[in-house]
Amino acid sequence: MLDKYNIRTDLALEEKERFESDEVEIHGVILEEEYDEEREIRITRVKIETEKGAKTMGKPVGTYLTLEAPNMALPDEGYHREISEKISLFLQELLGDIKTKGELSVLVVGLGNRQVTPDALGPYVADNLCITRHIVKEYGKYAMGMEHANLISAIVPGVMGQTGMETVEIIQGIVQETKPDVVIAVDALAARNTRRLNRTIQISDAGIHPGSGVGNHRKGLTKETLNVPVIGIGVPTVVDAATIVNDTMENLISALESSEVLKSVGEVLRSYNAAEKYELVKELISPHLNGMFVTPKDIDEMVKQISYTISEGLNLFFSNSQNESVEG
Repeated sequence: MLDKYNIRTDLALEEKERFESDEVEIHGVILEEEYDEEREIRITRVKIETEKGAKTMGKPVGTYLTLEAPNMALPDEGYHREISEKISLFLQELLGDIKTKGELSVLVVGLGNRQVTPDALGPYVADNLCITRHIVKEYGKYAMGMEHANLISAIVPGVMGQTGMETVEIIQGIVQETKPDVVIAVDALAARNTRRLNRTIQISDAGIHPGSGVGNHRKGLTKETLNVPVIGIGVPTVVDAATIVNDTMENLISALESSEVLKSVGEVLRSYNAAEKYELVKELISPHLNGMFVTPKDIDEMVKQISYTISEGLNLFFSNSQNESVEG
């Protein structure tokens, strides 16, 4: 039954949690956690080290860094600056092995549809980046006022419904022409848990698969498809409607178990495992709500706020790596 339990989530952390809740041990997958109690920031590293672990998790081999910050929803500039600094450190950790001579050439891909707010994260991040490639190419690195200047370029390729092309086809052509050292792809994700919406950032060196969380399986942007390292950055902005109903069902079961009259009903429902309950919910809400995805009502402001935080983290990383080149 567990093999058929197809939960809609892009977060490796939630996949690992699902197996832990079912008391299933996954070989080849390592979980590390650290918690900053003062800032209420939890950082989780899920390292998928073997192909067997990758097959079980349904995620490629790689490292998945997840930052959870409940206060990310608040318009606190100082707090968001700290998150941007964490993002910069994560990128340094994942890209530490890339060997470059002087300047670092980076292509940032803003995935998603600008006209659909929950899917506009990638384009918004691209809007706020400090783009330098055209200046360096036109006037030389000294036009930036420094001896070593990173070449930063960005593209917002749109979605297949707008272009008629797979995103990976567009990016492959750009990579062949511009030859970046690394591609950083930013996209909106789907989560399993509603409390992670707009409060979680996942960064991975395994690339990214556009639309996978909502069932639109497209060719991934990975090292295998682009022939350069690919870093995926994502924020969950939507959750499957079946997930919300399933969470409500869990609360209902707890309420039934606390009632003397209906306690037996609650115990029967509790005997179902997580996979069975989720499949039952999907059957009950089909076809009207099955396949529907939900987003918070303040999504407009949240996407703008978080996209700026991520872009500042990227700009900070580019600036820091530039300074390291000068010092080197």
